[in-house]
Amino acid sequence: MLELKFECKYPKHGKVKQSYSGHRENVTVSEKDLGTFTYQFEFYPNKNFRTPKISKLYPLKCDYKQRIYMQVEVTSSVDDTELFVESCRAAPYDNPNYRPTYPIIDNGCNVDPTVEIHSPAHQKQFRFSMEAFRFIGSEDQVYISCSVMMCKVGSPNTRCSQGCVKSRSQRDDRQRHHTKREAVTQSSRHFISQGPLIVVGSAESTGSPGTNLNLNLVFIAGGLLAAVGLISAG
Repeated sequence: MLELKFECKYPKHGKVKQSYSGHRENVTVSEKDLGTFTYQFEFYPNKNFRTPKISKLYPLKCDYKQRIYMQVEVTSSVDDTELFVESCRAAPYDNPNYRPTYPIIDNGCNVDPTVEIHSPAHQKQFRFSMEAFRFIGSEDQVYISCSVMMCKVGSPNTRCSQGCVKSRSQRDDRQRHHTKREAVTQSSRHFISQGPLIVVGSAESTGSPGTNLNLNLVFIAGGLLAAVGLISAG
């Protein structure tokens, strides 16, 4: 039997530094026949999409129902490729397996009624915006995650060329006909996310003072009528 003696020593006093950065870094992937590409997901202050919000400002604060602007952009080593954003969802945590989530874009179709698609500068960009919201409960942070992929430009029957497909079975049937001998025309789906957004305010806090006053008057009037009814009955 072999016995080894060891000990650990730690100083009684020390300095601990804690830092937090919610900003997510770019995602770089490589796939055969499609080269290497890097996804960049950023929030922007307005619809001009000129300068993204800097990473040191994260987590970003915004007001309830304030329009938030987002852009997904990819740089690729292959020129004749295009970006397709198949789905985007919101969740209070940055976890791809977290359920339930709130759908924003699903199967290439806009789901949230406030979503607006903006014109990109080129085919490797996707720009969109929506109104900020809060999850029911105490969670005030929101992460946005998207499922994205790359396709060869001009290739028929790719997921990029299909666009919005409301039927999942129809989408899957169109993709099953590809065989191993055919050239690769589209990438796998990749997961990207950005956040968090700290949403300030809620639907309850947006009511006007006049509305609250009117409700109070109704309750007071109802109480007086009930009192008069009891006196009359007595």
